[in-house]
Amino acid sequence: MKKIIFCIMATILSLTFLPVQAFAATTDKPSSPVATKPVENAESVEAKTLILRLDEIKAMDMSKLKSTEKKDLRKEVRSIKRELKTISGGVYVSAGVLIVVLIILVVLL
Repeated sequence: MKKIIFCIMATILSLTFLPVQAFAATTDKPSSPVATKPVENAESVEAKTLILRLDEIKAMDMSKLKSTEKKDLRKEVRSIKRELKTISGGVYVSAGVLIVVLIILVVLL
């Protein structure tokens, strides 16, 4: 019974990777290169302005500021970093984690 399940899992995995390889081999090259201007969405513009603000804060001379002003700047930096994290979004899975999950699935099934 374990051999049958293992064979079925191996077949499913090989069939899932086969179309990716077949598609990669059939790329069409354009006849002439076309220069396009990258489209910037509102999120990337907002992220750039937040990064510029972080750079401004980093370039400030902190020795001349009062403690309350420093505290306000720290709060602002934290809020900007939080906003940048929400803008970037997405979940990144490393290759090692992906391999471990696949091994666990194979062992459990």
